[in-house]
Amino acid sequence: MAPGKYAPIDPSRIKTYSIERRPHKVSTAALAGLPAAGASAADLLASMPDVLGVRQFRATVDAIVGAVRHGRPVVLAMGAHVVKVGCSPVVVDLIRRGIVSGVACNGAFAIHDVELATVGATSEEVADSIRDGSFGMVAQTLEFFRRAGDAACEHDLGLGQAVGRLLAEARPPFLDTSVLAAAYEASIPATVHVALGTDTVHMTDAADGARIGAASLRDFRLICSVVADLGATDPPGVGGVWVNLGSAVVMPEVFLKAVCVARNLGADLDAMTSANFDMLRHYRPHVNVVTRPVTSGRGHEVTGHHEILLPLLRCAVIEQLQAQGAGS
Repeated sequence: MAPGKYAPIDPSRIKTYSIERRPHKVSTAALAGLPAAGASAADLLASMPDVLGVRQFRATVDAIVGAVRHGRPVVLAMGAHVVKVGCSPVVVDLIRRGIVSGVACNGAFAIHDVELATVGATSEEVADSIRDGSFGMVAQTLEFFRRAGDAACEHDLGLGQAVGRLLAEARPPFLDTSVLAAAYEASIPATVHVALGTDTVHMTDAADGARIGAASLRDFRLICSVVADLGATDPPGVGGVWVNLGSAVVMPEVFLKAVCVARNLGADLDAMTSANFDMLRHYRPHVNVVTRPVTSGRGHEVTGHHEILLPLLRCAVIEQLQAQGAGS
């Protein structure tokens, strides 16, 4: 006998029951298949186990396909790493196919988009250049964004349209890589949401805070209009899709505020779908994109590298649209 008021339990009294009575979360029906070499993206996706991230990925594909088929917007909201890991051509192609009908990004995305289009390269080793103060002090990039601010002010443009317009008019050698230029040429909304002091182009006297702020505020008001259109029309259950790609703070905050403005002005967004695709799970994208703004079951989260997920997403959407006779 153990000392004190407690004694060991008697395990012979524990109740058991048959496995036939137990609900199961995994069955053989959900196991991975083995597609043959040379299988299509649709076959590959169909072969994946129907659990967790695969289920969320499939739901996002279905939502995008449904939105495209019924003329509802599909918006990609992106952080800079989408460009830095080589995924610009994927986004450009989705724009040109008419699958993506709006793009929104932070200031760093715009910088890398411009540099890639103009010189065919971007990004630097910050740990090296920060030591001598040369980080971000590239004259051509600073000058480009000064001119973009001026053009936005002169023509009453948002920053995204001003950047896309300057690129489209200049026709730099790598223009086909530019997401903002592709959006401008396709006449779809492209918005840049700047947090002053966070981007390299804010560090010198080339930056005019009033012009940058005014242009970015125009873009916020434009994206509010786009978000207000993410609800359903006909059929009533099919709404638009907002996909957050690799932005941990700025774009989730922009989305939440845009949803609030849209609903304040009377938009019904209950049929809207949202998704967050990122390499890590963060608090803000989860609550501001996946849970708070949407009705239950319409927020999805897929964790993984952009350079893997985005090409797979593109192929899966295109193949499903083609299988349904929806073009693209």
